[in-house]
Amino acid sequence: MHLLSVNVGRPRPNPWKGLSATGIDKRPVDGPVTVTAPGPKGTGAVGLAGDRAYDVKHHGGPDQAVYAYAREDLDGWQAELGGPLGNGVFGENLTTVGLDVNGALIGERWRVGPDVVLEVSCPRIPCATFQGWLGREGWIRRFTQAALPGAYLRVVTPGDVRAGDPVEIVHRPDHDVTVALAFRALTREPELRPRLSAAGALPEEDRKPARGRTTA
Repeated sequence: MHLLSVNVGRPRPNPWKGLSATGIDKRPVDGPVTVTAPGPKGTGAVGLAGDRAYDVKHHGGPDQAVYAYAREDLDGWQAELGGPLGNGVFGENLTTVGLDVNGALIGERWRVGPDVVLEVSCPRIPCATFQGWLGREGWIRRFTQAALPGAYLRVVTPGDVRAGDPVEIVHRPDHDVTVALAFRALTREPELRPRLSAAGALPEEDRKPARGRTTA
């Protein structure tokens, strides 16, 4: 298990939400990137140096400091969509290899490289920016049906990461709430919501009983 790439966003216009910019255009970078815990949600701060969120209502903050997606899942989408999908194209900061990102447990902790420790916090919920960026009509629905959302991560121990760094699972909590299950509960299968109470590391707003949602 290792990082195939570390990806940092380049701001670009966001006509899909009527915002001045979006940071979804993530590109692989060479050399180490510093990872730290960002400040409160609402400032646009995220975990990787040189990156930021522009939809500050829905993105950024400590529970969404870093976003990881598996190269294996990107390859599956690439085959389905019939076109190349480069590392970072889903807006992920970390493109992984050999790691079951969607099967990770909420609260699971990963050591990345020699120093950084990240904690799985919640699934990514697709939004209009994501659909517009990929230029695929009906993408939000298809992505939601597949339940392969990728994982947002908190920064437990800061440090530097770079492509090629090994990823080690150093803690797995005693429950069965995976990223994929949490995603299903928060979107198309609200009947699963009661199971989320077992995952104490899930953001509080996601553990509250509520109707499912498909956009953010």
